[in-house]
Amino acid sequence: MKKTSLRFLQTHTNMANVIGELAPDLFGEGYGDKMLYSLFAETVEQVPIAISITDKKAKILYVNEEFCRVTGYRPEDILGENESLLSDKHTPKEVYHDLWRTISAKKIWRGTLCNRHKSGQRYLSDLTIAPMLNETGAVTHYIGMHRDITQAYESEKKVINQKLLIESVINSSPIAMVVLDDQDRVILDNHNYKALVSDLDKGEPATYFLRLLREEMGDLWSQLQSKEQGFNNREFKVESKGSQRTRWFSCAGNWFVENEVNADAFFENASKQYLILTLTDITRQRRQMEELHIQTLKTIMAEDERVRGIRETLLGAMHQIQMPMNQIRAAEQILRHRRDDQHAGLLQILQQIQQSGEEAVATMQKCIPEILQTAVIPVNINQILHEVLLLNNQRICSNDIEVHWQPLSKLPTMLGSENRLRILFKQLIDNAIEAICESNGGEQRLKITTDTDADLIYVSIEDSGAGIPVEKRAKVFEPFYTTRAMGGNQAGMGLVMAKEIVNQHQGFIEIDPDCDQGCRFKISFPLHKQVFKGVENG
Repeated sequence: MKKTSLRFLQTHTNMANVIGELAPDLFGEGYGDKMLYSLFAETVEQVPIAISITDKKAKILYVNEEFCRVTGYRPEDILGENESLLSDKHTPKEVYHDLWRTISAKKIWRGTLCNRHKSGQRYLSDLTIAPMLNETGAVTHYIGMHRDITQAYESEKKVINQKLLIESVINSSPIAMVVLDDQDRVILDNHNYKALVSDLDKGEPATYFLRLLREEMGDLWSQLQSKEQGFNNREFKVESKGSQRTRWFSCAGNWFVENEVNADAFFENASKQYLILTLTDITRQRRQMEELHIQTLKTIMAEDERVRGIRETLLGAMHQIQMPMNQIRAAEQILRHRRDDQHAGLLQILQQIQQSGEEAVATMQKCIPEILQTAVIPVNINQILHEVLLLNNQRICSNDIEVHWQPLSKLPTMLGSENRLRILFKQLIDNAIEAICESNGGEQRLKITTDTDADLIYVSIEDSGAGIPVEKRAKVFEPFYTTRAMGGNQAGMGLVMAKEIVNQHQGFIEIDPDCDQGCRFKISFPLHKQVFKGVENG
């Protein structure tokens, strides 16, 4: 094979000139050094790249062994033929036009052609063609070098197709997905994730949620990361811009390791850890749950108000009966002290009235609904206040009341009764809304704040109503005392009950004397005391 190609080249060209054009400075002026010449010929023949030499019209004059292996043609089959014998119709004509335009301008052309093997099978050829110039600079021959890159191309296309498939699957996912490296840099994301960048207005969403996750999970984050274990159902409330200001997201993540592909990892196996983070918008589900929760609370609170109404009605009636009964009891004692037979009939009548009154009070006492004990658990005051605001949302909106809700973002929990505390704050907020509605014009404002220090949790409920006169502030916590005309709906027991609940939680309630516009109730609860006085579900 080798001798056939060289003999053909020698027969159809001036071989010395061809070799001189290939390596003009290799042999000097003569070719006496046959050993060096032989080494050069053997190098070209055995180099693992397909080499062919053609004349200016692309007639093949020489091919090496690798050329024969790649194309399937033996030297006697291809020598003297035109290079176009290898071409396949799948290569666009524009490629060949560019090829000839380049090499005719004495420039090197590099590109890819679709060639045809002798067996008829197509293969991709990574081709370089260089013009060979004589001493005057004229083109005499062309040398072509090419490699079969079909397998490499197919492997590359498979990788690209797999990447596109993965991206397509990720983009079709209804949840936001992002892949992060060990430096928290985004490697891959989908359309839903990109949408969060503008929707949330929190910068890079991954950075924002990673901070929330690390703060909530603490040391657990590092433990899961080191063991390549995942996490899920980590829910966060996010205040965003736009029509949906408050949104909820459920976060899940899994770590995985991938081998590095750079040069440094060629001889030493190196790997890198990645995190795939999913962010599921659960705002609708949370709102549905919240609506269901509020409906449940409304039912519970309605039942509670019904029971409280019955209790207060009966207690009020008993209170009203006790006053004349006390007078009757005093008159009976006076008559007994006189021991006057003249008034024996009257004394008997008074005794009968006294007995009937006591029986009526006893009967009403038995009719008072029973109050059940309730569990003492860690409670979130902010959550309870938020629920009470939602319960009153319709009244607030219908009366155009402006709510200033300023909770402390990281308010600690306290031990208490959720139901009793909910009743407490509903009573105070109901009173505030009522006061605002009864005020004549002016600002319609309800302000609620929470705060804390090392020992206490503070709650402030302020309204822009008419306020409570200074001389009446001490009396509003007394039973059956009310500042409303005709006694109102609660018969003067609302603030009595509120103070009772605060006392049960060993707290303190007062009307802020420094509030000169409207009324401000200030409530404080101890953080660390755990002894409760008959906390009940009433």
